[in-house]
Amino acid sequence: MTDAAATPAGEKTILGHPRQLWMLFMTEFWERFSFYGMRWALTLYIVAQFFGGDPSGQAYASRTYGAFLALVYATSIFGGYAADRLIGYQRSILLGALITAAGLFMITIPNQQIFLAGLAVVITGNGLFKPNISTMVGHLYAPGDPRRDRGFTIFYMGINAGALVAPLVTGWLASTLTDTPMAQNYKIVFITTGIGMIISFLWFWFGRRQLGEIGRPPEGSGVGKTAIVLIGAAICAPIVYLLLSRVGADLIQYGLSAMFVILAILMIAEGVREGNVQRDKVLAMIALFIFNILFWCFFEQAGSSFNFLAENIVNRDLGGWEFPVGWFQSVNPIAIVILAPIVTMIWAALSSMNAEPSVPRKFGMGLILNGLSFTVLMFALSSLVSNGHIPLWPLMLTYVIQTLGELCLSPIGLSMVTKLAPVRSVGLAMGGWFLSISIGNNLSGIFAGSVSGETGMTVASALHGFTFSFYLLVGAGIVLFLISPFIAKLMHGVK
Repeated sequence: MTDAAATPAGEKTILGHPRQLWMLFMTEFWERFSFYGMRWALTLYIVAQFFGGDPSGQAYASRTYGAFLALVYATSIFGGYAADRLIGYQRSILLGALITAAGLFMITIPNQQIFLAGLAVVITGNGLFKPNISTMVGHLYAPGDPRRDRGFTIFYMGINAGALVAPLVTGWLASTLTDTPMAQNYKIVFITTGIGMIISFLWFWFGRRQLGEIGRPPEGSGVGKTAIVLIGAAICAPIVYLLLSRVGADLIQYGLSAMFVILAILMIAEGVREGNVQRDKVLAMIALFIFNILFWCFFEQAGSSFNFLAENIVNRDLGGWEFPVGWFQSVNPIAIVILAPIVTMIWAALSSMNAEPSVPRKFGMGLILNGLSFTVLMFALSSLVSNGHIPLWPLMLTYVIQTLGELCLSPIGLSMVTKLAPVRSVGLAMGGWFLSISIGNNLSGIFAGSVSGETGMTVASALHGFTFSFYLLVGAGIVLFLISPFIAKLMHGVK
């Protein structure tokens, strides 16, 4: 079926997709600009500001970074529930944007406790924002609309366009607006990302009229339920602060795992209530969530171990000009913007020939490609070391190969959730998807901390850690390929 045939009569489209998709695209662009604009600087800032630049701070920075990312995604469960049952997706996005902006401005204050409190506020706001804008993309398409996967891939390009621009802009501003070295100017980075979040809020505020009834509050929702959500956010932020400042990544992992089990039970119960077919779909979705955890555990080394690798072990000298550490963070989104249309066309061509891989096999391809990306670093760290440094190109190539794996898994995952989840609990299921990413991200910080150890990353510790990553990811990808027919059967024809 062509996109034209799938388009409902009277629907206003741009490039064959609902025009609302492009409004959501730009809202997400600015939110991701804010997130990735500060993300690249977090571990470097922690070591520079709170450890005086001592490499012994790398392990703490990595674990804090992993816990931050984990809690960003974990709070998506509560944000999804709030949108599903209390205030609707539109209000949730608006509240989340304002709360996130407040947190970004807080982390500009160079005090460790205020910094952690600011991260807690960012986490709380992102939980209200992130799952619900992705859910709204799914609501733009009717069940069975073949444009859905391609719509999510376009939306995913909006995410990565923001991620591409953010490190370049914030890094340039930090080095241009002052006369001191860029490492001393993280305040400018964080202020810029706060402004980006305000732009995201305004873009959605003025564009939401296009959505009509999509994402409107549930019937009976009024000021009272909005107040309940705000009170919940006010309670959530201090709890998150305590988790970051007092509990630590190891205990957070136990809590996240317990949340995952509880969510799985709730989703299965909802599936059983709707019948055996829906139960099977939920079981398939949860199985893919588990493999998703493993993918993100090693993919999300970008802001931690890869960052310290770039700063201390990669030779960034290019004829007298030093390639900024933060700019490595733009390699992945650049690759996505270039490769996403190609991957989309490949899926579309295979679909027209009834040869498109199943969702489980796409996930398996993502895991294997993620694993293969580490072979580049394994080769560089074992064969290309000179004066304690490796060339710049292996880390860049690693990001590109990881990107291919990401494109096989992440945008497909967002679409998969909207198709497999029970109708009454799509927001909660999307929260479950982000919880699986959350667990992977927390594990990524724990893993990166072990690579750095107590004295900082070395060539030997990096080689050992990345070799382990390769074997575990490729092994898991092969296992998923072997069991993919069984998972596909549980999906009952969902493509």
